[in-house]
Amino acid sequence: MRIIYQSKTIIIREFLPAEVGLFTGLFEDEAVTRYLPPRSPEQYIGLFNIALEDYGKGLLSRWGIFNATNDDFIGICLGRDFVEVPGQLEIGYVLSQAYWGKNVGTEVCLALKHYLFDHTEVKEVVAVTAPDNIGSQKVLEKSGFKRAENLVREGDEIAYFIVQRPA
Repeated sequence: MRIIYQSKTIIIREFLPAEVGLFTGLFEDEAVTRYLPPRSPEQYIGLFNIALEDYGKGLLSRWGIFNATNDDFIGICLGRDFVEVPGQLEIGYVLSQAYWGKNVGTEVCLALKHYLFDHTEVKEVVAVTAPDNIGSQKVLEKSGFKRAENLVREGDEIAYFIVQRPA
């Protein structure tokens, strides 16, 4: 199990196969999935299995976010190729409600941004949100991302944020 990031507050690490229930359980909360594309429980299991496979393939995947103090499951995050704009890498995160408004999202975004810039040659890291997900947009701006023109993904408009590699 590889750790991507660790601080006094959170640990971002690879999931263990036995943690499939943590992963899928996060998406049972309608407030958590409010801004996400609809998926079935089977599709979430599929995403989890893809994450496990990705760990052996390279730097990009989905990872678990855990409380560094008590190992409580906080949520998931990802780093992946951005399909809409080749050459960019995308970050994302989903947090359980218990961790909303506690700067965890900002710490995750900063950690992923640094991870991708430190381990790749990519010039831009991006993130997207639903246009009305103001909370996540504020987190991205606080993490140094700048709003760009909205994009369309799978027929839906999405808010698009970019941060440039530091000089």
